[in-house]
Amino acid sequence: MNYVILIIEDEVKIARFLELELRHEGYEVEIAYDGRAGYERAVRGDVDLVILDLMLPELSGIEVCRRIRRVSDVPIIMLTAKDDTADKVMGLDMGADDYVTKPFVIEELLARIRAALKRKSRRQMSDTNRDGDIITAGNLELSKKEYKVTYSGEEIMLSKKEFELLLYLMENRGIVLTREKILENVWGYDFAGDTNIIDVYIRYLRSKIDQRFGVQYIHTVRGVGYTFRYD
Repeated sequence: MNYVILIIEDEVKIARFLELELRHEGYEVEIAYDGRAGYERAVRGDVDLVILDLMLPELSGIEVCRRIRRVSDVPIIMLTAKDDTADKVMGLDMGADDYVTKPFVIEELLARIRAALKRKSRRQMSDTNRDGDIITAGNLELSKKEYKVTYSGEEIMLSKKEFELLLYLMENRGIVLTREKILENVWGYDFAGDTNIIDVYIRYLRSKIDQRFGVQYIHTVRGVGYTFRYD
């Protein structure tokens, strides 16, 4: 599932430019041209990140941010022509996650979007109980204390190393992990094998979880490694 980004921006040219750049990066994009419409769309849910202009008709960006924060923790990046420190502080105090000043370099904005989405994924990864024993992703549940994995209550039998690999992936949900990083953290520094062992165990997990239940948690990032995702 692709991330959905909502642009709340009254300048049509800027909104269109952002839409084209974000779609090129693989994001799904929606646009609202005034604060009230943007707020109403944001709180309907299924939006992963909001790019919010400060100067908007109907409702100001600050007010939109404040209202969104009453009901949602969706990442918000403020985008504005104002470069005044007081405006930045006010936006962040209202709950914005980041602040980018016009004119902006698109590569910087894209980097900030990736960082905000990564932080969101880490928060979602922490869908745990109070003592941190249970990690959940949809119907998938992992108990560190019981060394047990279930899907919709049905137990999945994993070897010790399969369990440890799944645990590491789930604890780093949304983060792309290189084979070397996985090898270092799951097999240990002194493991004498090569990274092909990772691919073997990924296949084991996919056959026992993704393929068995018709889901896709484990994603391959070509030329890099793997990531665990649940959107």
